[in-house]
Amino acid sequence: MEKQQSMDLMEEQKKYIKGKVIVMIFHNEQTLYSVARIRITETNEQYEDKEVVVAGYFPYIHEDEVYTFFGNLHNHPRHGLQYQVNQFRKELPQSKDGIIQYLSSDLFVGIGKKTAKKIVDTLGERAISKILENPSVLTTIPKLPEEKAKLLYDTLKHHQGLEQIMISLSNYGFGPQLSMKIYQTYKEDTLEIIQNNPYKMIEDVEGIGFARADELGQALGISGNHPDRIRAGCIYILNQQSIQEGHVYLKLEPFLLQVYKLINEKAKGNKVSEIDISREIIGLGEEGKIIIEEDRVYLPSLYFSEKGLVTSLKKITEQSEFTEQFPESEFLKALGGLEERLKVQYAPSQKKAIQTAISSPLMILTGGPGTGKTTVIKGIVEIYSELHGCSLNPKDYDKDDGFPIILCAPTGRAAKRMTESTGLPAVTIHRLLGWNGSEGFSHDEDNPIDGKLVIIDEFSMVDVWLANQLFKALPQKIQVIIVGDEDQLPSVGPGQVLKDLLRTEKIDVVRLTDIYRQSEGSSIIDLAHSMKVGVIPEDIAKPKVDRAFFKCKQDQVLDVVRQVSANALKKGYTAKDVQVLAPMYRGSAGIDALNKMLQNLFNPKADGRRELLFGEIVYRVGDKVLQLMNQPDDNVFNGDIGEIVSIIYAKENIEKQDQIIISYEGTEVLYTRQDLNNITHAYCCSIHKSQGSEFPIVILPIVKGYYRMLRRNLIYTAVTRSKDYLILCGEEDALRNGVLRQDEGLRQTTLAEKIIERFEGTDVQEHGNENMETLSPYDFM
Repeated sequence: MEKQQSMDLMEEQKKYIKGKVIVMIFHNEQTLYSVARIRITETNEQYEDKEVVVAGYFPYIHEDEVYTFFGNLHNHPRHGLQYQVNQFRKELPQSKDGIIQYLSSDLFVGIGKKTAKKIVDTLGERAISKILENPSVLTTIPKLPEEKAKLLYDTLKHHQGLEQIMISLSNYGFGPQLSMKIYQTYKEDTLEIIQNNPYKMIEDVEGIGFARADELGQALGISGNHPDRIRAGCIYILNQQSIQEGHVYLKLEPFLLQVYKLINEKAKGNKVSEIDISREIIGLGEEGKIIIEEDRVYLPSLYFSEKGLVTSLKKITEQSEFTEQFPESEFLKALGGLEERLKVQYAPSQKKAIQTAISSPLMILTGGPGTGKTTVIKGIVEIYSELHGCSLNPKDYDKDDGFPIILCAPTGRAAKRMTESTGLPAVTIHRLLGWNGSEGFSHDEDNPIDGKLVIIDEFSMVDVWLANQLFKALPQKIQVIIVGDEDQLPSVGPGQVLKDLLRTEKIDVVRLTDIYRQSEGSSIIDLAHSMKVGVIPEDIAKPKVDRAFFKCKQDQVLDVVRQVSANALKKGYTAKDVQVLAPMYRGSAGIDALNKMLQNLFNPKADGRRELLFGEIVYRVGDKVLQLMNQPDDNVFNGDIGEIVSIIYAKENIEKQDQIIISYEGTEVLYTRQDLNNITHAYCCSIHKSQGSEFPIVILPIVKGYYRMLRRNLIYTAVTRSKDYLILCGEEDALRNGVLRQDEGLRQTTLAEKIIERFEGTDVQEHGNENMETLSPYDFM
């Protein structure tokens, strides 16, 4: 009672505006972000106008309904004074006549004035509260059918429940946007779920980590060695290590210690023991929430992705029909004809690569820049077509008889490069598999893709989740060629699939080592190959035809990058041609600071040039932008670079919302303000985001301030993005030390081990957790 009185007092002290809805200006069904104009009936704000625009996260509200909005007045840079809503409450009618009018409104289907009057006559002025507290009171209403009573209660619960949930979540410390995310996940069960087990939000709601859930858990009395708390800590550590470090599994003892540290960091009272944690690990294993195999702990999705990928690889390599399918004489004749037609001569290693690809069900083609991987892919496609007597013109095939050759890559830009080099259509892996966002993939083992030969480029970028999905969607009889550079960065997601496949020595591999672009005099390629073995040339600072090194300190990086970029502009290059790459977002030489400076250089504020403020970022027509999320419905994927071609202000469209239109190589995508978290400026981008791309000019700052991120494969990946010119700037010591440092914590995976076991016939264990019942917590100690 005292707690309720305290909350009521706090509510009285809050700033609020109460009023009747005039019109709903905007409402997003997915996020519930809403804008409405209301006529003010009561307020404690210093605001004298009779109307105000309210904006925030609340459901669709009907005209003439009365709401109280809690929040603060905010002067929006474009839309003027608005009331930013943190909480809201629907005001229920207080008089009998008001309640009768409310219950007989269009909101309640099948309830007329006669029925509404009977309800009020029976239950009184507190009718609505009584129904919400105990719906069985409706059985006392004369001649009210059961189905109408249920519909009435469900409607009241839907409209009143959300408001109560949002108020409760706000009292728990959640902001309106996060509260709406939680509500959309659990609906009417929200309060019950988070009060019983707030740690469930870690798995279900994006943006909720262990620390946030633990604060709420401790406030609700779920603390110390409570099983839900320990289990949430276990799952959280596994998720974090897979997402942040790329591990597929964790060793049991370090895993136990990490959970122990996390659980006890903010534990109140007695520390949680390792025995308690071990007991819950066993419980999670018994329930299949984690997989324990020997001394390794996996998330089930990662464990079964490795298992599934091994099964698919075994299935492909067991195809016998491809062994020596064509006599060598026939292959050499076809190769000779191709060389004559293209006026090229393949080197011995390239001929070996093409012949191995043609005669093997599964082959890996690997090599650094300039070693001719693209030339070999072109040769494979041409020879395959000739030997199999199939056309390379997609128009010669109808929908029922699909094109036999599939070219795909992890990113749109890498796929585009495949198309440019082969003249054949290429797609992203996600598009090939028919990815539908939350609905998953349309192609799998039950609905395989249609094709005879698939070539997958930039395979170092493919994580174990996507690799498993791709390979299980391949048909029983298909030839697969994997292409990638093993010295580049591993995938952003968990695993190191290309490295693991190469380690097994169970799959045909052709490594291209000779440099064939040497005749072009590329010192960039020389530099990249030196870096592969940890060497930086002594004359790194000496200018070359296609590269230069400008020495500078961290606080001088912005000025140097500005000067280099300005010179490129003077020589006729555009923002599309010049790509600045950096490993970190924050700091004086970080991606954010570089983007702000480069925008003002390449696309400055100008009269007539439209712009839109989003947080602290200004977007302008003509800006180079980067997509950060997959949007399969729009055929735009993480890492795609586009250009803002139009900005439409809210007052200019019927939706009454700001809009940005971005063109990705001719594909135009519309973004509303709620979508703008999915993009960022792309004048400078991270090295990870640049994978699969080539740029005419790459500017690469390397300073000691980046030390935490600098590794050989990171710098090598950045250098190999440069097609014509490479401009290094920064500190020579930082570059040399970075190239000497290799990944200290190699990713923990078991893919190679599982492939060797399966291919040698020693894999007798189909899944982990078999011996959980024989374990005790002391076995973990």
